[in-house]
Amino acid sequence: FCMESIYQPTLDAMAKEGRPFTGILFFGLMLTAQGVKVLEYNARFGDPETQVVLPRLKGDLVEIFEACIDGKLEDVRIEWKEEAAVCVVMASGGYPESPKTGYPIQGIEEIAHQKNVLVFQAGTKEKDGQVITNGGRVLGVTGLGSTLAEARQIAYQNVEKIKFMDQHYRKDIGIHIE
Repeated sequence: FCMESIYQPTLDAMAKEGRPFTGILFFGLMLTAQGVKVLEYNARFGDPETQVVLPRLKGDLVEIFEACIDGKLEDVRIEWKEEAAVCVVMASGGYPESPKTGYPIQGIEEIAHQKNVLVFQAGTKEKDGQVITNGGRVLGVTGLGSTLAEARQIAYQNVEKIKFMDQHYRKDIGIHIE
């Protein structure tokens, strides 16, 4: 649906105006009772959306970027792993208005070397050898699995291993998709 009604018409309109787009174009969308609505466009990857896209990429991202620059993207074969990915964002208390910072984060090291989970640090910093909260969206925990249900289970199992004061996260990510 989105390809036919949003993505392609946007790209076609840019080309028609003499400004064909080359590169990364992020579409910020929201599903409402009235249908899909466009919130924003960004000429960059979206965060945390990229945390479920790039782990599934089989090829070399630099090769894809270079092909975009050279106008030869059609010469690059872009392939995707068959696995599913789910990312759960862990936020700090007070987010988004006034996120709490300075809280030690435990558990990242426990899951850092697993092959089916990735932890992306966002609102963090290191202080005296300890990773602490330093912003609203603190971590993105991405689970990878053969199905969406498995990826979701892996993400949430690992979210539960990470602890910091006043943490919160949505518990419904991916639940309505399968």
